[in-house]
Amino acid sequence: MKKAIRYLRFSQLGQSNSSIERQEMYTDQWIKFNNVDLVDTFIDRGKSAKTFDRPDFIKLQEFIVKHHRVVDFLLVDQMDRFSRDAGEAMSMVKMLQKKYSIQVVSVTEGITFDYDTPGSFFRAGLQLLLAEEDNINRSIKIRGGLYTARAKEGRYIGIKPPFGYTKQGEQKERRLVIEESEAKVIKVIYDSFLKNMPLYMIKQKAFELGFKNKGNTAIERILTNPVYAGMLKVQGYKEYPGGNFPGIHEPIIDTITWQMVQNKIRKPEKTRVIFDEELPLRGILKCHCGNPLTGAPSRGKSGKYFYYYKCQNSKHNNISAIKAHNQFLEICELMSIPEQKLLDIKNDCNNALEDDMKFRVQKLAEKKQLLENTKEKMFSLEEKWINNEISKETYDRWYTNYNSIIQPLKGAIDRLNQKEDRVFTILEKNLEMLTNLKFVYSKADILQKREFVNMVFDSNLYYQEGIYRTPTMMNILSSNHLIMKEKGCLIYEKKRDDFSIIPSSGVAENRTRVQTSN
Repeated sequence: MKKAIRYLRFSQLGQSNSSIERQEMYTDQWIKFNNVDLVDTFIDRGKSAKTFDRPDFIKLQEFIVKHHRVVDFLLVDQMDRFSRDAGEAMSMVKMLQKKYSIQVVSVTEGITFDYDTPGSFFRAGLQLLLAEEDNINRSIKIRGGLYTARAKEGRYIGIKPPFGYTKQGEQKERRLVIEESEAKVIKVIYDSFLKNMPLYMIKQKAFELGFKNKGNTAIERILTNPVYAGMLKVQGYKEYPGGNFPGIHEPIIDTITWQMVQNKIRKPEKTRVIFDEELPLRGILKCHCGNPLTGAPSRGKSGKYFYYYKCQNSKHNNISAIKAHNQFLEICELMSIPEQKLLDIKNDCNNALEDDMKFRVQKLAEKKQLLENTKEKMFSLEEKWINNEISKETYDRWYTNYNSIIQPLKGAIDRLNQKEDRVFTILEKNLEMLTNLKFVYSKADILQKREFVNMVFDSNLYYQEGIYRTPTMMNILSSNHLIMKEKGCLIYEKKRDDFSIIPSSGVAENRTRVQTSN
């Protein structure tokens, strides 16, 4: 009998546990229908899906590492329970299948993620992208409200008031009020800093006076917080600028004192990275030792300048930029996809898109029917309560349960109703470019070239003994990797999980010989 583990989650601690109960119900149904044995359950309550840094998800990962040989499936209610970051989620589910042979199943969406099946891969990716889009829209609304509250209304809306203040009032009337004993400590911190007292001594003196904030940078955070000068630090929102805006609270430190402190504490800006069109691979192409290659021109005897990529270790790579660029253009030419193969890819993608459209229509009908049935149950529940056939406690419990089903269903129906015609347009417009990657790369600007290299080789492009090397490469572009090796332009050796990407040295510590040719 096949075995499964499941992962359940809801975002806000204020939500009812009925959300978890509903997820348990749906996953239990899938387990029973598919005759699968449930090994363990992991639950995160009140945790966001923006990242995988969640307590029980971390425990789940540890469980998989130890017991993956006895697990076939990882069950989730919907893909957005797994994660709302499409990129991270796709990488995670691919890794679970490729490395541990565990397939992720979205039980209510009817998706068993299979990286080797284009239709399944596309549907899972589409659901994750839609979930991420919902998350972005929600974030935009929240950031808009925060911007208005801080920049336009001058309200401090942090959960805890900063040291030196307390909160008074409710909702929009809530504001910061000076706490006199703590405000005296703030003034001492600012005055001591302007008198050139070392930070560790300021911290010691502040603790003696009742300062409670801990951490190595606690004093620096006080000195750079504009709240103490009666201002609020606001992040930009759309076309609206960010910066420090006047608050409605009373300042503890006058503006001149605060500005003097900022001028004194301000650290010098980091050196700006300057791109050079003659050296587009500088900083992203790496030496075999792992150091990013720098680049600079060298003046020849004729007075002409020649460009080179160099390792900071003088005994390692010193490559002619002309040679490196010509080799890379040859790689691009060999990465180009033949027209017949491109036609096959296009047909497969179109078929997958059409299958997905049919699947969406089917799921839309199912979701609408389930929504209608749940609404009828809620209506019946309300009638029973009105007629005093059930208690208020029973009514509240079942109302919450039904409502937790209705709201996600409405969101799913809205997503399924969205037209995806633009996907076909994007597909037709961009696939043709894959037949001439040499031309695409040559016409790209320096930023696009750098992004292209990092994307194709997953930031793992190395140079050793006069040839490019990589442990990672997009599968769709790697079909000619043996020809690339034969022509001496690229060696593609897939990364093994138990080895580092590139060895720091060869046999008997043999290093790359210096390249001096133009």
